[in-house]
Amino acid sequence: MPNIEHSLHDFEQARKILPGGVNSPVRAFKSVGGTPRFFARAKGPYVWDVDNNQYIDYVGSWGPMILGHAYPDVVKGVQQTAENGMSFGAPCELEILLAQLVIDMVPSIDVVRFVNSGTEATMSALRLARGFTGRDKFIKFDGGYHGHADGFLVKAGSGAATFGEPDSAGVPADYAKLTLTAPFNDIEAVKALFAGNKDEIACIIVEPVPGNTGVMDLYSNGFLQQLRDICDAEGALLVFDEVMCGFRVAAGGAQQRFGITPDLTCLGKIIGGGLPVGAYGGREEIMRRISPDGPVYQAGTLSGNPLAMRAGLDTLTRLREPGFYEALEDKTTRLVEGLLAGCKAAGVSAVANQVGAMFTVFFTELESVSCSSDVSQHCDLAFFGRFFNAMLDEGVYLAPSQYEAAFISAAHSDADIDNTIRAAGRALARLTA
Repeated sequence: MPNIEHSLHDFEQARKILPGGVNSPVRAFKSVGGTPRFFARAKGPYVWDVDNNQYIDYVGSWGPMILGHAYPDVVKGVQQTAENGMSFGAPCELEILLAQLVIDMVPSIDVVRFVNSGTEATMSALRLARGFTGRDKFIKFDGGYHGHADGFLVKAGSGAATFGEPDSAGVPADYAKLTLTAPFNDIEAVKALFAGNKDEIACIIVEPVPGNTGVMDLYSNGFLQQLRDICDAEGALLVFDEVMCGFRVAAGGAQQRFGITPDLTCLGKIIGGGLPVGAYGGREEIMRRISPDGPVYQAGTLSGNPLAMRAGLDTLTRLREPGFYEALEDKTTRLVEGLLAGCKAAGVSAVANQVGAMFTVFFTELESVSCSSDVSQHCDLAFFGRFFNAMLDEGVYLAPSQYEAAFISAAHSDADIDNTIRAAGRALARLTA
């Protein structure tokens, strides 16, 4: 059992002045129990808490640290850029360079607008879809988390699902009526919503690789193609929320990996190399409806700030190197297979879903996990909590919720993977003794 005296003290102090002691709910460890670790530094695949305990990190700041923490070229670029000013509230050339790189890499994007977070990207894309189509309603999927804007907090995932409160207080009932929900992987439910709301649905928004319910089984991608087809037939837009999976499952995101072109794409996390950033982009005829070109208003003082633009440039440039994604996926597959083998050896029922360098291991007797209700109704959430804490004791940091994806970085070595598999074996042996 590692010494966590300083984390205990910091959490006690934080709870006096921050709601729940944290600035994002899942960090509070409510679903897994125990004390949140307060981190002091990070490098490569490792993080150190304030008690100087070292952990192999599979959260990676919830995805963006695809190169590993404090990647030297990214750090150097941010430092150099900061010396010339951290924010102008005015255009800078770095915006043009990163925008062109994003357009070159992501198949569906002709024009892009930078914002400051994934939530800003999704809420702005939804407003744009409504403005373009002249329709008010939209479809999301049960457990799908698209940020904390009011319209998305209906049967939302991530922290909301973690706490068993899928709807948030403070969301007006009349506003929530514009949000239509369907189970993920259920195309008949989607068709029924369109039939019951003829010419009223502006768009479908979906994580093409769900990460906030845990990674879902995509059934060889048939579901996503069906969404594309029904949007075409019904005059609605298809919006891919690639805040998590963008630049992670392929250089061009899930849309490149699966060969499906959405009308709008939301980005974040990796696009800023770890700094706060978001973006949304798509077909030119749609994007030109945004102010000042068109009537759909959206603005942001820090949007396109030079630090995030430079970090994004240095990160995305590295991702285009030959073999980058193949190596990343191979490491992820080896880890997933090792974890499942450890579960089998310990007599623990488990399945795993993996897409590229995203994965989730579910403790369940199901043969596959393909929607949020599979997680809430058929996965052993209590056992996950015990496993999470046992892995912390072993020096491995996983996401503190069964409803989340795990992430591999280029910095994770073969030795890190082997050490994680051995740690899981020891943790499972203790839990099943």
